Amino acid sequence: MIPKELFATIRRLEIRTRGLVSNIFGGEYHSAFKGQGMEFAEVRPYQYGDDIRAIDWNVSARYDETYVKIFEEEREQTLMLLVDVSGSGDFGARGRFKRELAAELCAVLAFSAVQNNDKVGLILFSDEIELFVPPKKGRRHVLRLVRDLFAHDVHSRRTDLTVALDHVVHVLHRRSIVLLLSDLMTHGYEAALRAVSRRHDTVAFHLMDPVERDLPPVGLLDLIDAETGRPMTVDAGARNTRRAFAEAAAELDQSAEAVFRRLRVDRVRLRTDEDYVEPLVQFFRERNRRRSR
Repeated sequence: MIPKELFATIRRLEIRTRGLVSNIFGGEYHSAFKGQGMEFAEVRPYQYGDDIRAIDWNVSARYDETYVKIFEEEREQTLMLLVDVSGSGDFGARGRFKRELAAELCAVLAFSAVQNNDKVGLILFSDEIELFVPPKKGRRHVLRLVRDLFAHDVHSRRTDLTVALDHVVHVLHRRSIVLLLSDLMTHGYEAALRAVSRRHDTVAFHLMDPVERDLPPVGLLDLIDAETGRPMTVDAGARNTRRAFAEAAAELDQSAEAVFRRLRVDRVRLRTDEDYVEPLVQFFRERNRRRSR
């Protein structure tokens, strides 16, 4: 039984996000992700007028006759939402928590997908796979995913992107859309991201809070590391402390930028203190322009 407060939260989120999908995101999602390519269906003997670029030379050599590949347009796709639920998601000093931003983004993206008759699945991860929901269609399924985003009892507060990305490789056997939602506060995931991006259309939504990159000068602060539970006291009034804090955050961001650029994987920065609608629409339109060239 869903608690009344959670039910009310999910209902409000459904109303807001379905409105955005109907008025804004449905068409943008369709343009950005639908018709991604052609899917191999079968081979048949070569006929006069066939494009010689479609010849399957391996099959032709095996049967001593010329065969061509036949492709069908991909009409139904799978969207897999890969969501970081580690401890650092429970932060949001000037707006909503990163986890709340992730939940709303997932709802918008999932409702956009089912409007286009796509399947949607969900993986929640920390440094382990917290929850895997196989892809399905329909509004009721999306509401189940949103409920899981809010109600799942997280087992670990640490982050390991490699665990999550490796799991994607094992559970998705045909080309899909993989959307990663994380604050990317970790290292060492490049090889796993490369493996996923080679097989699937992969996009990362980098969730950021400004205070994590620009410490306010408010004097002594008692902090707790969200992922390790380690307490610390920092002097936010000291210029050197704020500079070191900003440099560490910039280094992590630049490291992520280098990884995604090398792998040619899109990374969309979204802030907890700003509306995500405009940057998300800009990303969809820019992606559509690139694909149309």
